[in-house]
Formats: sequence, C-alpha cells, structure tokens
Amino acid sequence: MLSVRHVTKRYGNFTALSDISLEFGNGVYALLAPNGAGKTTLMKMMATLLFPTEGEILWEGTEINRLGAKYREILGFLPQQFGYYKNYSPQSYLLYLAALKGMEKKAAKKKINEVLELVALEKDGKKKMRKFSGGMLQRVGIAQALLNDPKLLILDEPTAGLDPKERVRFRNMISALGRDRTVILSTHIVSDIESIADQVILLKDHQVIGCRSVEETCERMRGMVYETRIPEKEWDTFQEKHLVLGEKPEHGEVLVRYAKEPGEVEKPGEQGQTQEQAVEPNLEDVFLYLYRDEKKE
Repeated sequence: MLSVRHVTKRYGNFTALSDISLEFGNGVYALLAPNGAGKTTLMKMMATLLFPTEGEILWEGTEINRLGAKYREILGFLPQQFGYYKNYSPQSYLLYLAALKGMEKKAAKKKINEVLELVALEKDGKKKMRKFSGGMLQRVGIAQALLNDPKLLILDEPTAGLDPKERVRFRNMISALGRDRTVILSTHIVSDIESIADQVILLKDHQVIGCRSVEETCERMRGMVYETRIPEKEWDTFQEKHLVLGEKPEHGEVLVRYAKEPGEVEKPGEQGQTQEQAVEPNLEDVFLYLYRDEKKE
C-alpha cells in the first residue's frame, strides 16, 4: 500500500501542494484537476523525482526514499514527456531500459515481447521510432512503464495522442492491471476516467477536495443538472445567466445541458422555464462545475 501523509510541496513562496493525505491500495485511482493544480507534482513525488517539503510518502510502511532501488523495482512510471532515442527501435530501447533496471537478458526479451503485444506494437517492434506517430510513441511509453511488471504504476497523461481505438485498448488494459496492483493516473479525457477508475481524486487550490468512486463523485451534483431547448436568438442571454455544461445546435434551437445551484429557481418568463428536465449528472459535469471560471458572475 502507498500512503501519502500530510505532504506539502513548496517552491520558494509558491505552494504547489498543501497537506495532502491519501491511501492507495489495489485498484485504479484517477487524479482529476485542471492544469496547475499539482497533479504532476504529486506524481513526481510518488515516483521519487521530487521530494516533499513537509510530510512523507510510504510504501508498505517505509518511507519511499529510504527504500531506494527496492522501491523503483516495484515502480512503473510514465511522465508527460518521456525520453527516447529516435534511432532506436522499441525492442532495442526497451532492452536498454531493462538492462538499467537490472533485468536478466533472456527474461527481459520475453517480457518485451509481452508488453509490445499489450500495446499493439508487436509488428512494429523493430522499426526505428523516428518514424512513429505521437500515438505510437505514447504506446512505447506505456510499454516501458510495464516492463518490470510493477506493483505500483503511475501514469501522467497516458492517453495523450492516442486515437479512440487505442484509448479503448488502453482502458481495458488498465482495468485488468488494477485488479492486482495500484494504478494511479491523470488524464484530461474525463471519459477515460469515468469508465475505469475505482476512485476519483479531486484536487483544487492545491488540496484534495474529494476521493470517492465515480458514482459518489457524480452524486454530489444530483438535482443540479438540467437539459432544455432554447431558440438560437436567446442563446447569448442564456449563457450569461447559467453555467453551460454542453450544447448542440439543432434546427434553429440549441439543446443545452447546464447546472443550477441547489435551490435556484427560474423567474417566471425566463428561458427554459417550461421545458427544462433534470438529468443524471456525469463526471464531466462535476469537472466543469467544480473548476468553472470563478471570476465569471
């Protein structure tokens, strides 16, 4: 089990994270927050690339920096930008990394074949990576994170650059991996989180504001999400008065999904008064509501 206990990270006078406490067991944990909220900072500290200013991070009760190489033996990490040699093939690149990890060559070759098949690169294993698309390179990054069969897998924006088919394959793979290990990931693609996460960790103002299942996270907006149709000519006025979560123009009207504060009541004669319908909230609704532009009135 990975434990984050009262962790704070400061850079001079700037506080990137403040008093973070979390517990991670087996399963898939998704970090959900806008840019600048501290997701990458937290992941780098869990990967021993940064050190907390205050607090501690433990693996099975021992501080991770004291474990040193033993901790990295059980860790798989994919940063937002991973380094690679463009003139290497995936096979030669992964073999090089396996040597750095201290893996025996015969076992490493077998494992390389397995992870390349997992990320659907078995037919491209001997091609030079300079010819690869962004999505293919991202799959190489995922493969290197899986190379040592880690008990703890940390993935920072793993679906960046993947097409819809690749993302489905990735989600299925992560769901399977989360059954017997800890997987921590961040992504801006909320639908990826919604379909695979056992727990959603919400960060705001550099603090944890929630750590619950997808269903429990969405429940906080029950009775607050509505849909209605309004004439296009009234669209600008509607946007000024409501937090819009989604919109779709249809034959001179706009099908709009929007949020209302608890207890908020439309004034007689306002748009949507007779047509609005309460709908089930989803994770994207929660994201847009929690991280809305608070300067907007």
